[in-house]
Formats: sequence, C-alpha cells, structure tokens
Amino acid sequence: MSELVIDRLSKHFSGTRAVADVEVAIDDGELVCLLGPSGCGKSTVLRMIAGFERPTSGRILIDGEDVVALPPDRRPTGMVFQSHALWSHMTVFQNVAFGLKLRRLSRAAIREKVAGVLDLVGLTGFEARYPGQLSGGQQQRVAIARCVVLEPKILLMDEPFSALDAHLRVRLREEVRAIQRRLGLTTIFVTHDQEEALTLADRVVVMRSGTVEQIGSPSAIYAEPATRFVAGFIGTMNIIERQVTGGLAKLGDTRIAVDGPDGIYGFALRPEDLSLGGAWSGEVQRVLDLGAFRMLDVTVSSETIKVQVDKSVRILVGDEIGLDIHEVAAFDGEGRARPARVHGTIESGVRLHA
Repeated sequence: MSELVIDRLSKHFSGTRAVADVEVAIDDGELVCLLGPSGCGKSTVLRMIAGFERPTSGRILIDGEDVVALPPDRRPTGMVFQSHALWSHMTVFQNVAFGLKLRRLSRAAIREKVAGVLDLVGLTGFEARYPGQLSGGQQQRVAIARCVVLEPKILLMDEPFSALDAHLRVRLREEVRAIQRRLGLTTIFVTHDQEEALTLADRVVVMRSGTVEQIGSPSAIYAEPATRFVAGFIGTMNIIERQVTGGLAKLGDTRIAVDGPDGIYGFALRPEDLSLGGAWSGEVQRVLDLGAFRMLDVTVSSETIKVQVDKSVRILVGDEIGLDIHEVAAFDGEGRARPARVHGTIESGVRLHA
C-alpha cells in the first residue's frame, strides 16, 4: 500500500514563487499526471517529492509519513529523468544492477532481479550492450528498468518521452502504462503534452503559474473544464467573448442561457460540438483533411471558428455554411466556469438539443 499526500506544498526561489499551496492526494496504485505549460511548477513539485528540492513550506506524506526531512536516497521513491541519465561506460546489466549493488545484494539475487525487470521492459538479450548501442526508446526502457528494479513505493517520471519521436512516444507510454498496472506502482508522471496526460492518467492535475487549476479524470477535465485556462489548454477549443444580459447571451442567432451575473463572458465551444445546418452562418476559409475527420476554419461574425466534420463531407474553401451549437461552456470575467446551456434560436425559441 503506497499512498502519497501533497499537503499545501510551496516553493520560492529567491523570493519568486514557483509553487503555491499545492494539495493532491494520490491513491495506492494510481497514475496521476501533472500537466501544464513550461514554468508552471510541475517539475518542481516532482523534484520536491523526490527530495532534490526542499519545500519552502508544506508536507509530503508517503503512507502517512512526512518525508520532507529525508534525503533522496532514504525516500521510497524512484525517478525516471527526461535525459535517461545512463552511465555510458556501463552495460545495460551494469546500469540496472548498480543500485542493487549499493544495497549489497548477493550476485545471484542481482542476476535474478535484473533478468526479471529486463524481461518486463522487453530488453532480454540486451544485457551486454552499452547505451551508445541502443536506440532512444531502448535507453529509456533501461532507465525505467533501473528505477523499477529497486521496487520504489512511488514512481516519479519527469517528461521521460519528450526527446523521442511522436510514434515512439505513443508506443512507450502504452508500455509504461501496462508495466505500471502490472506492478501496481503509485506513479506521478509530469508532462506538457495534453494527449499524453489524457491517454495515460487515472487523474490529471492541471497546473498554471505554480497553482492547481483543476484535478479530475481525463474525461472530466476535457468535458467539464473548471476554468477558462483549462478549457483553452486541453484539446482544441473555440473561445468567443460575448456580453451576458439578463442571463442570456447571443452567438449569432443562438441564445445561450448563463447562470451568473451580467458581464463579459468567454464561451467555449469544442469543434466536435458544432454541426452543419444551423442559422449561425459563416464562410469556410480552410479545410484540413486529418484522416479520420476534417477540420474547417470558418469565419463567423468576424471570428474564426474551428469545426470538426465527418471525412465524407465535401466542403470547399469559400463555401457558405450554417452551424448548430450543441454544447457550450461559459467562463466569467475571473475565468471561472458558470453553468450554461444552449437555449434556442432567437426567432423560434426552439431548443437545439435535449
């Protein structure tokens, strides 16, 4: 059983706030992704958990024990770095076995453990090779094996695939997820890649400027963003500002009902939540064929809106099209989500969706 609680964790560097009052509770065997843009504090949080940075304030509890005062080598954590950090003069076997030798295990025990973990990461037969004789993906597997062989309670991964090509990243994250589930390792994975976070994680922690914007399952983060920042950061999103008066706003000929005070709101529309055929009309400026679907850039009310349509739909640049709005999210002047729904068209008042 390995549970991690990050309790009001803060870090300042020379008076500059890098992390402010971060609170996350991670369950035994859960994989949580810290997601956010560069400089948001996600790697700093990871380094504080590992012991490489000392918090300015707050606690880090592993199975109920505060480990803030412990040095890295006494914490039950293992970290996989972006740069692999392998010793070039050591073979694969020697790299993986290094930590076990420091623990003074017998040669037989070391051979058994290394063989087991190399089989786990698909590197059986590579024991005698040096890092320079491996591909980038194989080197990252060695780094993972070197960490996992020490049987940490908490596995920490700091953007481990960012230096790899897109196809290899997809394959490795599937393998990491399978290994993590097989071992039941409580894992924190840092990334700035939203697709990586949404496909890997049990839960996602979205960070911005050292603070947590939202914590939730990938589906909840995508479908119900808590702030305007999350809405714009996760996936493709159209955000249009409109005035709300008397609880209503207008997007073309469509009325949006908003539960909030009057003012300027940001209305967020996913490309897949728009369909062809409505009264909100515009001109197609660009058509991108993305294989499984087409993405349109449509100028509507002097604004460019991205619309996702089926690949079978034949639309050309310059065509005039109408749009229906099926789902919408609204954010007030402070960027907080407010309940909103498509209310109907101005002329008829007919609801556009159930």
